[in-house]
Amino acid sequence: MPNEIKAKFLENLKSRFGSLRKLQRTRSLYEIGPKGVRVYIRYSKLHDRNEAFYGLRKEDVQQLEGHASVLCFLWDGQDDPLVVPFSEYEDVFQSATPAADGQYKVMVYPESDATELYIARAGRFNVEAHRGWNALENLIDQANVEHIPEFTHEQMQTLLGSIGHLKGYDIWVPQDNRATLDWSLTNPFQCRDTIPYGYEQVQGIVEEVDVVWIRRGASELCALFEVEHSTPIYSALLRFNDIHLAAPSLRPRLSIVSNEARRSLFVRQLNRPTFRMSGLSDLCNFLEYANVYGWFNRTKPG
Repeated sequence: MPNEIKAKFLENLKSRFGSLRKLQRTRSLYEIGPKGVRVYIRYSKLHDRNEAFYGLRKEDVQQLEGHASVLCFLWDGQDDPLVVPFSEYEDVFQSATPAADGQYKVMVYPESDATELYIARAGRFNVEAHRGWNALENLIDQANVEHIPEFTHEQMQTLLGSIGHLKGYDIWVPQDNRATLDWSLTNPFQCRDTIPYGYEQVQGIVEEVDVVWIRRGASELCALFEVEHSTPIYSALLRFNDIHLAAPSLRPRLSIVSNEARRSLFVRQLNRPTFRMSGLSDLCNFLEYANVYGWFNRTKPG
C-alpha cells in the first residue's frame, strides 16, 4: 500500500509539473520543473487516534536547505497532499535534534477543523493552509504567488474569529478589543458575552486571550489564539502555561500567532525548561500570519 500511494503521487507530480528527477543517495527526494524545486515525500498509515508518524532523515533534510523545496506528507485515504514549504521550517529543524537513528521524528494530526504538524523537540505548528497543491504550485511558478497584505493585531483577531465562526464555533474576543475588529475583511460575527461555566479557576486568564473558539452547545474551549504582533511571545506562553497548569484536564488547541520572522523565537522560548517540564511544549503550536490568511480564504464562502 505505501508504494502504491507514493507511486500514484509521483504520477500526479509528473502530470502536473512535467519533468521529475530523483536525487542521488535518497529514496524520497525529487526535483521537479525547470527551476529544480525539491520535493521530499514521506508516507505513513493513519493510526487509530488519527495520527500519522514520519521519520525525516537528517541527510535528506539538509539537501533541502537553500533550495526552493517542500515537505510532502502522505497518508491513507487522503484527499489532498499536505505540502509544507521547507523555508518556513528551516530554522525549526536547525534548532531541533534528530533521534538516535538520525531521523527527525514528525507527526501529523489531520483533524477536520485544522491540521497540525508536530516536530519532536521543536513544537506543534498549524499547517491547515498547506493542505492541497498550492504551496508547490507557487514555488513552481513564482509569478502566481499570492500577495500577502500587512496585517495589524486587530485584523488577525478578526480573521481568526471569522474562521472559527464559519466553522461553527462560538467566538470569544476580549471585551476591550471588540470595537477595533475590522469588518472590512469579513462579514461581522457575534462574540459571546461570557466564558462558559466550568472554567472559573482560569476564567480571568482565558478572558485575556485574543481569540477563543468554543464548541457551540457544549461549552467546551476548543482553541485559543494569542496574536503576538509586537508584544513578547514569552508573555503569551506564560498565559497558556498558567491555563494548562491550573486546568490540566483541558486540552484545547493553543496557538501563538505571529509573523514569519518570529517563528525561530517561538521555538527558542517554547523550549525553555519550564515549558518542557510543564508539558506546554507538546501542546502549543505556531501559526504564521500568511497561514491565517490562506486558512481564511479556504474557509470563507466562494
